[in-house]
Amino acid sequence: PPTPRCTTDCPGVGRCFTLLPVSEASLLNVSRRFQTSAVSRDIDTAAKFIGAGAATVGVAGSGAGIGTVFGSLIIGYARNPSLKQQLFSYAILGFALSEAMGLFCLMVAFLILFAM
Repeated sequence: PPTPRCTTDCPGVGRCFTLLPVSEASLLNVSRRFQTSAVSRDIDTAAKFIGAGAATVGVAGSGAGIGTVFGSLIIGYARNPSLKQQLFSYAILGFALSEAMGLFCLMVAFLILFAM
């Protein structure tokens, strides 16, 4: 087909739009690019589940960290009961940081499952 040329009656500067006849076969070819096969979708779903499971492993680490924090708090109470208030505030800080890591892991797992 001949290439379109700009004329003086072009609506936009440097932009020419011409309508070319489109065959049914080319439309079918375009729509095929957006479709995936069942095998491809199954592989994508399996990859999502594997990724979400791997991200969820961090929640177990958070649980172990919280257990360590409060176990150390009890040991600290036993060694020096006079520092009870200061030790408790440090334990709450450690709990919050450990729990935040667990929540971040859970958030990433949900993002992998539902946002992609």
